[in-house]
This record gives sequence, structure tokens and C-alpha cells, in this order.
Amino acid sequence: MNGILPLWKEKGMTSHDCVYKLRKILGTKKVGHTGTLDPSVEGVLPICIGQATKVAEYITDAGKEYVAVISIGKATETEDADGAIVTENNEFKRFSRLEIENTLKKLTGEIEQTPPMYSAVKVNGHKLYEYARKGIEVERPKRMVKIHELELLDEKCEFEGTDVSFKIRINCGKGTYIRTLAVQIGELLGYPAHMASLVRTASGTYRKSDCHTLKELELLKEANQLETCIRPLEDALVDFPIVEVDDADYANIIHGQVLPKNPILDKGHPIVFMKNNKALAVYKIHPTKPELMKPEKMFPRNC
Repeated sequence: MNGILPLWKEKGMTSHDCVYKLRKILGTKKVGHTGTLDPSVEGVLPICIGQATKVAEYITDAGKEYVAVISIGKATETEDADGAIVTENNEFKRFSRLEIENTLKKLTGEIEQTPPMYSAVKVNGHKLYEYARKGIEVERPKRMVKIHELELLDEKCEFEGTDVSFKIRINCGKGTYIRTLAVQIGELLGYPAHMASLVRTASGTYRKSDCHTLKELELLKEANQLETCIRPLEDALVDFPIVEVDDADYANIIHGQVLPKNPILDKGHPIVFMKNNKALAVYKIHPTKPELMKPEKMFPRNC
């Protein structure tokens, strides 16, 4: 079995839990997810099976869309609703719609983030959450992330109270911490804040309407219909230039030969060689011979 299965991860499960259960449902060990979702988060989690595990990184690197509830008034140690409160402001607050929208505009584009202490980012060979659980503070590496779009979803004109919350839609690039974005929104508004809830509504080209839950997959297995929800691995390659190969180049490509550079590679992206709508290989510029290109991924069982 080869392909991509768009899974709707439900709350209470880790991404690894999903992979473990799917290995049993699908009857194969070659299963991998495309980006960790915390147990408290539900949403789109594309799963790669068989040959498609080779393209998992392309889905992981693709854009994501989320819907988050931002809570203004309390900051937590984990930056979400699961952590203990570390800072609290109980004074009455009032924000206009325009004030919140202007805040979101300031955080749209390329922004700097510091990963939360309770995260899997590694420092000196150890994950940050390992330090956090021991009460050890370490310097966290800052990173630049891309926020393509922030939209205020609540229709109110005024937001007020001792605790103020509002829902936003986030379209962002890889590596973005929505928990940290919630804290940054609070900082610009002048108050402590955290992410109250989060749903991943899209990952790459996959949306909720494409997904199945684990329970649905179990039922499809009983009905011998699992294959109907497996998408081709080519789905993960749609953003790359595609070259349909002729018989003359076919043998060289399936054997992973180094080839003269295709002019399309001047745009800096890998290219996909295909035959009869099946991906044969992903090629990129040779690291030491820029006039040549070499395979980055090969799909021998797809040939």
C-alpha cells in the first residue's frame, strides 16, 4: 500500500498514537505522520504510507491553516490552556475590532518567534520540554517564520471583560508556533495571553472535508474499502514543476543517473519527473556540479 491518507486527528491523542493505530488498521509498519499535533489539538494530519513516506517532508514543509481562540488576561507556562497560570491581569479590558485587526496586521508577514519552553525544539541535544520539566531555563534559539494571513473571525465590534477571547484564522508557513503567536498578540495589546484552543483546518492541499477519523477508517476496513481514501503520493508534489519523460530518458531516471540540468531548475525548486502521471523521481541541482542535477527522491515501486 502506497499513498497519503488525510486523517482527522481527534483530541486526546498524540500524533504517534495515530500512527500506532493506523499501522494496525492498514496492516503495514511503513506509516509516518507529517507534523506533530499536540494531544489537545484536533485537525488535519496527513499520513504517509509506503513509498509516500519519502515525500512526508514536502507535506510538512507546506503551508498550514489553523483556527485558534486567543485568550487575553492570563499567561501560562505552556502558552496554551493546559499549562499552569504564571501571569494574570484581572482588570477590565476593552478592545475595538479595529484595534485587534491592526494588531493582527502587525504580525502578518515574516516575524520572529522564540519557541516555547514546552516544545520539542532541541538545544544542546535535548528537547526544550525536557529542560522545562526539570525547571531549567536555557537560551532558546529565535527563528523567523512566515505568517501569510491573519483574520479575525468573530463579528463583534467591541471585545470587553476581565478575560477577553476571540477567534482567528491563521495561514502560515512551517515552524510557526500558534501558542507563541497568541502570546505575541497579547504583548501588542498590552496584556498576558495564551492560546485557549486550536484546530488545524488545512495541511498543504488537504482540508477537513478530505479527512477520515480512525473510527471511520476501521469501518472502511471492515467493508474492504480502505483503498478509496488513500490519495496518490503525487499529491505531495503538486507545487513542484513537473516534466513528463520520454522513453529515452526513462531508463536513466529510474536508475538514478546524474543528468544535465533542466532549465526549469533555474527557478531554484526541485523538479518531478513523471511518466503516465506517476512520479519517478524528484531531482535537484547537483551540490558540487551546478551544470548537473541529481535525484533527491526515487520511487522505484511507482515505475
